[in-house]
Amino acid sequence: MLAHPMEGLPATLLHDEVLPARAPWNHVLKRGEVLRIIDLEGNQAVDFLMYAMADDAERYSAQDTICRQGNLFLRSGSVLYSNEGRAMATVLGSSVAYHDTIGGACSCESNTLRYGHHTRHQHACVENFLQANAIDGRGKRDMVSNINWFMNVPVEADGALGIVDGISAPGLHVDLRADMDLVVVISNCPQVNNPCNGFNPTPIRLLIAA
Repeated sequence: MLAHPMEGLPATLLHDEVLPARAPWNHVLKRGEVLRIIDLEGNQAVDFLMYAMADDAERYSAQDTICRQGNLFLRSGSVLYSNEGRAMATVLGSSVAYHDTIGGACSCESNTLRYGHHTRHQHACVENFLQANAIDGRGKRDMVSNINWFMNVPVEADGALGIVDGISAPGLHVDLRADMDLVVVISNCPQVNNPCNGFNPTPIRLLIAA
């Protein structure tokens, strides 16, 4: 846990915001700036997308990232690649052991399929992404496989995926340095039907420093 929210960050604080539970977020992150995501209350999944500011046809690629690092999970030192094979951002540090690349974003449709039709009305990450992306004119076709910071999705020996209790705790964080000018889009996950948020979505804190 951090002794101070700015510990280990560059000296100049550019942005400091608490993002409420279930909320979307869209923000520009310039090359060299560092985004710190703090899990304020613990076990909160943070769904995450990135687009190149110069041309948002270039965006985060789970496939390129997984292939280049030879690992499904993101850790300190992991580089996040675009669909053009360029480095978009680097995980400078993480007080959580690993983060998910393959669990995807919840949607009203997937909630219905997994948990029953009575969940159809529940807000979901896909809707958050659509709302945040609409600010820049992006739509559903611009959504790609996302990162899930703090989310625990183990892969079993038979290849099956699980969504299980998180490995985060109050005050733990991940630091991401932009390696190009980016538009960052976040859904502070609203899911209440599985353990990814401890069945209780909570706020996160977002710091940008340079």
